[in-house]
Amino acid sequence: MAVKSAADRGSRGGLMLTVDVVALASGAERPRILLVERANPPFAGRWALPGGFVERGEQVLEAARRELREETGLRVGAIDLLGVYDTPGRDPRGWTVSVVYLARVPRATRVAGGDDARDARWFSVESLPELAFDHALIVADALARA
Repeated sequence: MAVKSAADRGSRGGLMLTVDVVALASGAERPRILLVERANPPFAGRWALPGGFVERGEQVLEAARRELREETGLRVGAIDLLGVYDTPGRDPRGWTVSVVYLARVPRATRVAGGDDARDARWFSVESLPELAFDHALIVADALARA
Protein backbone atom coordinates (compact mmCIF):
# COMPACT_ATOMS: atom_id res chain seq x y z
CA MET A 1 0.00 0.00 0.00
CA ALA A 2 1.49 3.33 -1.07
CA VAL A 3 1.69 6.10 1.50
CA LYS A 4 0.35 9.38 0.18
CA SER A 5 2.57 12.41 0.49
CA ALA A 6 1.39 15.72 1.92
CA ALA A 7 1.08 17.03 -1.66
CA ASP A 8 -1.20 14.10 -2.58
CA ARG A 9 -3.44 14.91 0.38
CA GLY A 10 -3.82 18.50 -0.84
CA SER A 11 -1.96 20.25 1.96
CA ARG A 12 0.39 21.99 -0.48
CA GLY A 13 -0.94 24.52 -2.92
CA GLY A 14 -3.86 25.24 -0.61
CA LEU A 15 -7.56 24.83 -1.01
CA MET A 16 -9.43 27.79 -2.46
CA LEU A 17 -12.97 28.15 -1.16
CA THR A 18 -15.45 29.85 -3.48
CA VAL A 19 -19.18 30.44 -3.71
CA ASP A 20 -21.51 30.63 -6.69
CA VAL A 21 -25.18 31.58 -6.92
CA VAL A 22 -27.76 30.30 -9.37
CA ALA A 23 -30.34 33.11 -9.42
CA LEU A 24 -33.47 31.77 -11.06
CA ALA A 25 -36.34 34.08 -12.05
CA SER A 26 -39.61 32.29 -12.58
CA GLY A 27 -41.97 35.16 -13.46
CA ALA A 28 -41.57 34.89 -17.24
CA GLU A 29 -43.05 32.20 -19.48
CA ARG A 30 -39.75 30.39 -19.26
CA PRO A 31 -37.38 30.57 -16.29
CA ARG A 32 -34.37 32.85 -16.60
CA ILE A 33 -30.92 32.51 -15.06
CA LEU A 34 -28.67 35.39 -14.08
CA LEU A 35 -25.15 35.22 -15.55
CA VAL A 36 -22.13 37.50 -15.47
CA GLU A 37 -19.56 38.08 -18.17
CA ARG A 38 -16.15 37.54 -16.61
CA ALA A 39 -13.75 40.47 -16.87
CA ASN A 40 -10.66 38.59 -15.66
CA PRO A 41 -8.86 35.33 -16.39
CA PRO A 42 -9.50 32.52 -16.34
CA PHE A 43 -12.29 32.55 -18.89
CA ALA A 44 -12.29 36.33 -19.38
CA GLY A 45 -15.14 37.26 -21.72
CA ARG A 46 -17.10 34.07 -20.99
CA TRP A 47 -20.37 33.87 -19.09
CA ALA A 48 -20.51 32.35 -15.63
CA LEU A 49 -22.60 32.22 -12.50
CA PRO A 50 -22.08 35.12 -10.11
CA GLY A 51 -19.58 34.12 -7.48
CA GLY A 52 -16.09 34.38 -6.13
CA PHE A 53 -13.75 33.74 -3.26
CA VAL A 54 -14.80 33.54 0.36
CA GLU A 55 -12.89 36.13 2.37
CA ARG A 56 -11.02 35.27 5.57
CA GLY A 57 -13.45 35.23 8.51
CA GLU A 58 -16.52 35.40 6.26
CA GLN A 59 -19.38 32.92 6.46
CA VAL A 60 -20.02 31.09 3.20
CA LEU A 61 -23.68 32.14 3.01
CA GLU A 62 -22.75 35.80 3.47
CA ALA A 63 -20.02 35.47 0.83
CA ALA A 64 -22.63 34.20 -1.64
CA ARG A 65 -24.92 37.15 -0.99
CA ARG A 66 -21.98 39.58 -1.18
CA GLU A 67 -20.69 38.22 -4.48
CA LEU A 68 -24.17 38.29 -6.02
CA ARG A 69 -24.65 41.90 -4.90
CA GLU A 70 -21.17 43.06 -5.98
CA GLU A 71 -21.27 41.43 -9.41
CA THR A 72 -24.90 42.09 -10.37
CA GLY A 73 -26.50 44.53 -7.93
CA LEU A 74 -29.11 41.90 -7.05
CA ARG A 75 -30.00 41.56 -3.37
CA VAL A 76 -31.78 38.42 -2.24
CA GLY A 77 -33.26 37.19 1.00
CA ALA A 78 -33.47 33.47 1.56
CA ILE A 79 -31.23 31.27 -0.55
CA ASP A 80 -30.96 27.50 -0.48
CA LEU A 81 -27.88 25.32 -0.58
CA LEU A 82 -27.70 23.63 -3.97
CA GLY A 83 -24.50 21.65 -3.47
CA VAL A 84 -20.75 21.52 -3.11
CA TYR A 85 -18.69 21.17 -6.29
CA ASP A 86 -15.18 19.84 -5.87
CA THR A 87 -14.17 17.94 -9.00
CA PRO A 88 -10.39 18.22 -9.39
CA GLY A 89 -9.49 20.46 -12.33
CA ARG A 90 -12.78 22.39 -12.29
CA ASP A 91 -10.77 25.61 -12.00
CA PRO A 92 -7.46 26.11 -13.85
CA ARG A 93 -6.16 28.28 -10.97
CA GLY A 94 -5.89 25.27 -8.69
CA TRP A 95 -7.78 23.17 -6.17
CA THR A 96 -11.11 24.95 -5.79
CA VAL A 97 -14.18 23.87 -3.89
CA SER A 98 -17.35 25.87 -4.50
CA VAL A 99 -20.39 26.00 -2.26
CA VAL A 100 -23.32 26.80 -4.54
CA TYR A 101 -26.62 28.38 -3.57
CA LEU A 102 -29.95 28.64 -5.38
CA ALA A 103 -31.80 31.96 -5.18
CA ARG A 104 -35.36 31.98 -6.46
CA VAL A 105 -36.68 35.41 -7.41
CA PRO A 106 -40.19 36.23 -8.66
CA ARG A 107 -39.02 38.03 -11.80
CA ALA A 108 -35.92 39.15 -13.67
CA THR A 109 -35.12 42.56 -12.21
CA ARG A 110 -32.65 45.14 -13.47
CA VAL A 111 -29.02 44.08 -13.00
CA ALA A 112 -25.64 45.51 -13.99
CA GLY A 113 -22.13 44.09 -14.07
CA GLY A 114 -19.93 45.25 -11.21
CA ASP A 115 -16.70 44.40 -9.40
CA ASP A 116 -14.97 41.80 -11.61
CA ALA A 117 -18.02 41.21 -13.83
CA ARG A 118 -17.99 43.10 -17.13
CA ASP A 119 -21.74 42.59 -17.62
CA ALA A 120 -24.71 40.89 -15.97
CA ARG A 121 -27.78 39.61 -17.80
CA TRP A 122 -30.76 37.32 -17.46
CA PHE A 123 -30.82 34.45 -19.97
CA SER A 124 -33.65 32.10 -20.86
CA VAL A 125 -32.79 28.62 -19.64
CA GLU A 126 -33.40 27.47 -23.22
CA SER A 127 -30.73 29.73 -24.76
CA LEU A 128 -27.77 29.85 -22.42
CA PRO A 129 -24.35 30.79 -23.77
CA GLU A 130 -21.36 28.51 -23.27
CA LEU A 131 -20.48 28.72 -19.59
CA ALA A 132 -17.12 28.93 -17.82
CA PHE A 133 -15.81 26.36 -15.33
CA ASP A 134 -18.32 23.58 -14.57
CA HIS A 135 -21.23 26.01 -14.45
CA ALA A 136 -23.25 24.15 -17.10
CA LEU A 137 -23.36 21.16 -14.74
CA ILE A 138 -24.34 23.40 -11.83
CA VAL A 139 -27.14 25.02 -13.84
CA ALA A 140 -28.43 21.58 -14.89
CA ASP A 141 -28.49 20.52 -11.22
CA ALA A 142 -30.35 23.71 -10.27
CA LEU A 143 -32.96 23.24 -12.98
CA ALA A 144 -33.50 19.63 -11.93
CA ARG A 145 -34.22 20.83 -8.39
CA ALA A 146 -36.30 23.93 -9.28
